[in-house]
Amino acid sequence: MAALGLLALLFCAALPVRSQTSILGFTPASAAHESEVENKYKAIPSPEEERRQHHIFTAEPHVAGSARNNELARYIADEWRQEGIEDVIIRRYDVYGSNPKFTSLEMVAPVHYRASLREMPVPGDPDLKNKHISSAWSGMSASGEVTAPLVYAHSGNPEDYELLRKQGIDVKGKVVLVRYSNPYSYRGFKALTAEREGVAALLIYSDPAEDGYKKGKVVPNGPWGPEYHIQRGAITYDFMVPGDPLTPGWASVPGAKRIPIDQAVSIPKIMALPLSWHDAKPLLSNMDGPVAPENWQGGLPVKYHLGGNRVRVHVKIEMDNSTQPYYVVEGRIRGAQLPDEWIVFGNHRDAWVFGGVDPSSGTASMMELTRALGKLSKQGLRPRRTIVICSWDGEEVGLTGSTEWGEQFADELRKKAVAYINVDEATSGPNFHGQAVASLAPMLLETTHTLQDPSGKTLYEAWKESSARERREAKQPEGPGEETVTDSTLADTRIGSGSDHTVFLNFVGLPVLGLGFEGPYGVYHSAYDDFFWMNHFGDPGYRYHTLMSKLWGVLALRLANADLLPFDFASYAGNIRQFVIELAKGKDLSQLDLKPVLQAIDSFEAAGKGLDDARSRALAAGAIDSELAETINHGTMQVERNWLNPDGIPGRPWFKHILYGARFTYAHLELPGLTEAVEKQDWTTAKQQAEILRQALFNNTNLVNQLGSSLNGDKAETRK
Repeated sequence: MAALGLLALLFCAALPVRSQTSILGFTPASAAHESEVENKYKAIPSPEEERRQHHIFTAEPHVAGSARNNELARYIADEWRQEGIEDVIIRRYDVYGSNPKFTSLEMVAPVHYRASLREMPVPGDPDLKNKHISSAWSGMSASGEVTAPLVYAHSGNPEDYELLRKQGIDVKGKVVLVRYSNPYSYRGFKALTAEREGVAALLIYSDPAEDGYKKGKVVPNGPWGPEYHIQRGAITYDFMVPGDPLTPGWASVPGAKRIPIDQAVSIPKIMALPLSWHDAKPLLSNMDGPVAPENWQGGLPVKYHLGGNRVRVHVKIEMDNSTQPYYVVEGRIRGAQLPDEWIVFGNHRDAWVFGGVDPSSGTASMMELTRALGKLSKQGLRPRRTIVICSWDGEEVGLTGSTEWGEQFADELRKKAVAYINVDEATSGPNFHGQAVASLAPMLLETTHTLQDPSGKTLYEAWKESSARERREAKQPEGPGEETVTDSTLADTRIGSGSDHTVFLNFVGLPVLGLGFEGPYGVYHSAYDDFFWMNHFGDPGYRYHTLMSKLWGVLALRLANADLLPFDFASYAGNIRQFVIELAKGKDLSQLDLKPVLQAIDSFEAAGKGLDDARSRALAAGAIDSELAETINHGTMQVERNWLNPDGIPGRPWFKHILYGARFTYAHLELPGLTEAVEKQDWTTAKQQAEILRQALFNNTNLVNQLGSSLNGDKAETRK
């Protein structure tokens, strides 16, 4: 610990302490003061405290609904109260939860094999001997029992079943073995696809080609998954409706109305079970049938066959899927001047086992963030706006806690909330990934210039270098400019689902930011994702945990203290234009006229540039009238709400954002209603969705023009 303390001192000492005279959204005087506040804030988080908190949260398995997870909720509440966080409350939501009673898998022909469904200890990691580590199970699996032939279906996506059909293999009533990734798709989508195909049970295993020895050294000698690692996870259809399946669209507070289970579209009706490759190998080794295509072959030293006849397996699953309480911890630092304007941020607490990376690295960073903010508050450095902090429960089951909280306070959030900042996994390595709605991307980039990466570069420089390297390695650049990374393409503005930002962006209509450091990480959702892994591979020294606390806090402070909120709508317009261009690329859109949409984007961009210019002049001039600032800020907050369609995406009405959505795989889906209609060649719906987009652009253009007029002092054009 002495060496760790010296590293911490050197790390803090290396940080340049200088005042900024220019920060987006601040007058020069406010920027100078903000810079001083930020320097004081950044001096507080320490690697020792990050490690101490991380050890507490990874000490025991703490799945959603468990006694340990509930104990951690009380611990967080107590810590926050001691730190000076105000209005701390633990909110209860009674939700349809998921826990295993019994799971088993046996191969009954051509030879007998009983799957262990367990993870074995490795030298040097005492946590793996913990008796509370569960066997393999999938959240929200159906209960049942079946003996049936086994079929190998690659990644379990629709095109995989189409190939099986072409090979004359019928999966109805059979057990299907699929693998994670390759290409990535959310396990819930694999389950829904299998359910639609009439599959009796789904087995999902981790192939070493994706996250094991084919990638590099495995635990305990490296970061990749060992032979026995099991990727647990839920199969909830939360791409249809996240949160409690029985209260879709409203909060599951005690006594809430609940729909019948058979009406809940997010509850699977198929059995599912995750496997290690240790348990999958005997199955694959004994399968007959056609040889699987080359791109279906994996990392195991066997020839993969499609099966369907020779191997028969017996699957038995008993689940306790019943209503149980989940707990969200909420606290705040009340704003000194604008208490009814909120900056919200959060991290989920529940883990499949220890949660070394997911989510306890984020939880540890959050605890240091709150300690630092509480210390500033006690020194009289209270933010202008209120900062609301939440520890979510049940994220791993169906984005549950955040969804229920967001649904409960949706109306208040739409009136008061500026933005939501999410950190799920703080770090699994050194490579920063920043997500943002495009209106906040410039603010995120600006902030990374002011923080030092452990490499010695600024965080901005390190981010740009790692992004360029990743794009070269992937050979599938996401933005214009191919492998060249520019400021306009650095932040990821294509936001899917799969974490707690979902309710805030897609249902409430808040701008969101998502932060994380990433690296080689092959133990996701397994028992090996623990304190040992983090200290040996993920973040030895806890330097990136500390940097996350600093970045997260500085972003919150800038939004909380800005004179005029730093939304860049010209940047947003450019992003929307790119969405439309990508939608049209390579498609026959002769039955859909997108020119009115593109013209509306041009008008929105011009309005955004006008507001940017007016805001820059007003800020440079110094102090801004408080009533004018309130008008501008509340108006800019309304822009994101105006992207909501009350009717939602066709077929998925809970998801209301017309710019951002997610595919069933969790992958990002831009212009979701329009894109899905085009992909189905449903031109009537596509025209309707294009008109909804055009009208939203028109409304926001008028709003932004009015705000620019207000700043320019043109009262005649300002709607009161």
